[in-house]
Amino acid sequence: MTDHDRRQPTTHPGASPRVILALALVCGAAVGNVYFPQALSPLIASGLHVSPDAAAGVVTATQFGYAAGICLLVPLGDRLPYRPLLVTLLTLTGLGLFAASAAPGLVPLVVASALVGVTTVAAPLAGPLAAGLVAEERRGVTGGTLLSGSLAGMLLSRTAGGALGDWLGWRAPYVLAAVLSLAVAALSARLIPRTSPSSSQGYSALLAEPLRLLRTEPGLRRSCLYQALVFAGFSAVWTGVALLLTGPVYGGLGAGAVGLLALVNAVTMVCTPVAGRRVDRRGPDAVNRVCFLVVGASAVVLALGGLGGAAGVTALVVGTLLLDVGMQSGMVANTVRIQALRAAVRSRLTTAYMTCAYLGGAVGSWLGVRAYGRFGWLGVCALVAALTAVALARHRCATRRTAGRFRRTAAPGSGAAGPIMAARAAATSREETS
Repeated sequence: MTDHDRRQPTTHPGASPRVILALALVCGAAVGNVYFPQALSPLIASGLHVSPDAAAGVVTATQFGYAAGICLLVPLGDRLPYRPLLVTLLTLTGLGLFAASAAPGLVPLVVASALVGVTTVAAPLAGPLAAGLVAEERRGVTGGTLLSGSLAGMLLSRTAGGALGDWLGWRAPYVLAAVLSLAVAALSARLIPRTSPSSSQGYSALLAEPLRLLRTEPGLRRSCLYQALVFAGFSAVWTGVALLLTGPVYGGLGAGAVGLLALVNAVTMVCTPVAGRRVDRRGPDAVNRVCFLVVGASAVVLALGGLGGAAGVTALVVGTLLLDVGMQSGMVANTVRIQALRAAVRSRLTTAYMTCAYLGGAVGSWLGVRAYGRFGWLGVCALVAALTAVALARHRCATRRTAGRFRRTAAPGSGAAGPIMAARAAATSREETS
């Protein structure tokens, strides 16, 4: 038995800017734990005396662990109060990062990284919490603010991880990340408001619900496909660019170069709130379309990065900036689409969406390493272009069906009946595409 019609009650009718900023900080600290190992892969290979391909397994293990954590733990956001759940997960993440920093070999590090990935799922929980605390017309900009926090964590963690790793070795970034996770856990215990869960279902029913929602909600399926494809390309690029910059084309630059490249793209943080406002005004579909075109253009620009030298660096800066803007803005649109579906099951909708997205990211990292090994940097760029083409084709198909349904419904109406029927058709279209 499901409880889809129950609204998520909360003791707070709204969220202050301080609460939203605190949730953005939680997102940044948690998401950063997934991404800083990308800049450390060459250092881990050298420090543990393994091949670069084997060291890249740390990144893949973290992302697969993250996908598992989303699947296994995020549904609990509908069953348990958010504050103690977030504090517990951030604390466990900090302890796991300490364990990773002390790993004596690659296998223990991969295991610890997978466990860190499982517990560092605070960001997917913060989104549904914030959606229940703000007015509907502000969900886009609020989601953009939280995503800016996630993006800051993603970019700054790569930069700090690469620089600190070059200076003190690959273990130091894990220690820093552990301390930060524990500090954010303490802050969350003070600032995050108390909420009441929206569901009384058992754990097994909560786990099964995301699969049922994927079957019954076309808007959810579409958002999952969009983000999985684009995020696969995104992960392929950032896994491959570490191999490119530390390889012979760029004279074996250090891991800090990967971090600096990520830092240049910090400008993306100002774009996600803007994308959120566009979603609030024009809807998710319009923003998705533009984002696919931007990501496709990034693949063309990134291909020039294989030239090396100043021209190659410029292409990598511009290309990764376009890629980040397109991927992150698309995530805002997809998140708003799924949060509008069912208020009482937002955590379970997020579970389905984020699981698909990060499985796509993990597969993208795996494909990126293999594409680079077989075809070089151009192979990675071709992979991004192909994935984006599939997403854009699916989007065009969906929007054409919606437009055709609207025309068939509105055409017979005239006088007063015409606008009424058109309004009903538009509402139906929004339910199906949102």
